[in-house]
Amino acid sequence: MKATANTAVTLLMRTAALAALMLAASPAVADTAEPGRIVEDTAGRILTEIDTRRSEFKKNPDALKELVRAELIPMLDQEYSARLILGRHGRGLPPEKISAFADALSSVLTDRYSEGLLSFRSRDQLEVLPPTAKDSEKLTRVRTRVQLEGGGAAPVDYAFRMTDAGWKVFDVTVEGISYVLTFRNQLGPKVAAEGIDKVTNDLMAGQIDLSES
Repeated sequence: MKATANTAVTLLMRTAALAALMLAASPAVADTAEPGRIVEDTAGRILTEIDTRRSEFKKNPDALKELVRAELIPMLDQEYSARLILGRHGRGLPPEKISAFADALSSVLTDRYSEGLLSFRSRDQLEVLPPTAKDSEKLTRVRTRVQLEGGGAAPVDYAFRMTDAGWKVFDVTVEGISYVLTFRNQLGPKVAAEGIDKVTNDLMAGQIDLSES
């Protein structure tokens, strides 16, 4: 069963948050373990915690957002993702402007999609597939299948790169829809037309509607 475009992108953001929380559950392991093992070993633990605190999070969404921000952002290679999203529009920009853009985008997305984690109820919703021969020591892709609420499954791939701090996620792809490419198409033209400072400020102020299609 194939998800619609909107369902796929929504699922992308939900599972991106889930993956990052799984990574953040055990930072010491994340520094040394293979990406597939990281996802597989911690999924049940995190989903159990979400189940345990589901009522709390439903009543207090800000508590969930704080948890996601605290755990998610350190485990993402957010500046690398930001450079990919900016593409040619980021060339020549000072590092501090890239960092500010990355922080703004990460903050907006984690706040916006954190409640999507509440839709996960069982580790059985996530199946980690065997690695492929295309993986390398520097870049790898963890392929998974996520069960959809209406039946069937959607392919969700997590792109990892090796950094000085260990493996980090820099992109998530759901049924061919990439997080990086989706937001490059939306934000790249804005940066070209309005400048990086305005786009960063508008993101932080909630004045940019990030479409899910």
